[in-house]
Amino acid sequence: MARDTLTGSRIRERRIMAGLRQADLARQIDISASYLNLIEHNRRRIGGKLLLDIARVLQVEPSMLAEGAEAALIAILREAAADAKSVSAETDKADEFAGRFPGWAEVLAKSHRRVASLERTVETLTDRVTHDPQLAASLHEVLSTAAAIRSTASILAETQELEPEWRNRFHRNINEDSARLAESSKALVGYLDSTDAQQDDLISPQEEVEALLADQGHFFAALEVDAPDIRKIIETEPRLTSAAARHVARGVMEQYARDAAAMPLDQFHAALLEIGIDPIALARRFGVPVQSVLRRLAAMPEGTPGSNTGLVVCDSSSAMLFRKAIEGFSVPRFGTSCPLWPLFSAFSRPMTPICQRVEQISRDASQFDCIAIAHPIGEPALNMDPIYHSTMLIVPASQAVLPVATPGKPVGSTCRVCTRERCIARREPSILNEGF
Repeated sequence: MARDTLTGSRIRERRIMAGLRQADLARQIDISASYLNLIEHNRRRIGGKLLLDIARVLQVEPSMLAEGAEAALIAILREAAADAKSVSAETDKADEFAGRFPGWAEVLAKSHRRVASLERTVETLTDRVTHDPQLAASLHEVLSTAAAIRSTASILAETQELEPEWRNRFHRNINEDSARLAESSKALVGYLDSTDAQQDDLISPQEEVEALLADQGHFFAALEVDAPDIRKIIETEPRLTSAAARHVARGVMEQYARDAAAMPLDQFHAALLEIGIDPIALARRFGVPVQSVLRRLAAMPEGTPGSNTGLVVCDSSSAMLFRKAIEGFSVPRFGTSCPLWPLFSAFSRPMTPICQRVEQISRDASQFDCIAIAHPIGEPALNMDPIYHSTMLIVPASQAVLPVATPGKPVGSTCRVCTRERCIARREPSILNEGF
């Protein structure tokens, strides 16, 4: 039932919520109770002055009666119904439910949003707990110290006759270990509670560089000029706090500068407006490899074509070398990603560009066009096996690199938080059991 035919149902629900009898409302708006009854059962269209009068008496905005719940609320209700695979919900009546019971509809929508938020939190935390080396080391320190205290306390409690010298030594050990446990616990809590900006001394060099790139929006105006002074840029950048981070940043910036020199910003922008996001055509236009175009697209300034894209680069061991996040597509910060991504499929066909529409299994169920290519790095040499990297650009399907009607291949983020059943690529069971 269309929303504009449910005005009567909404009037009835608002009247009941206001504690008015049908006859009382009819009298205040100067119509018969029988005619109001027909309106409330959606048998008579209503608009104009009569709708304004009813809204005035019920003390609501006329749009709340005429339009009902917002389209976003109805979309969330339908999304919640789609997620409840074990329940057959009447999705065709979501409009009617939202119109008749706006309060309950909002409760359900908020609960659905809350569950989605918790799932994302679980995904992030399990990724950290499973693969974060800093967290693993901190937990090991806490557990080993607690075990030492427990062992010393057992000796004191179970040994009846203990010389004063040894007893004092054990007491001193417990005191020192307790202080160490307190400090370790405090550091662990601080690590878990801190934001990315507060963890600069804890994150890896790669994460330090990724944080810098994210702050810049992945666009460096200082590298868009001829012969930029990369050494000076790195030395004067306060967000690069370690020599290792500066080393990683130098490699990233040198690659950025080479891409910018081969594809100047104004020329590349003009080509984008003419050609669109077509990496093959752009590579031919500028005479560069496809992977260079993918990197350049991910480095566009905000508001220009290509700026709303993600980028992932990995080596043949599946270790992530570069990440540019995009809303709706989860890339684990630690550990392994879904092997079904085109990023990894490209290794089976080196130097062959792959374009595939994917739909990452999540509550958002957003679709993306992923363009990936595996390419050798370094100069070729006799009798030396090439080392390959794979680069993947992630483009929202709304930008339609592929035809609009192209179906999306279901993929996950990582096995531990993927609910897809009977997946041939699954490495371990998901911690998100059915109905989470």
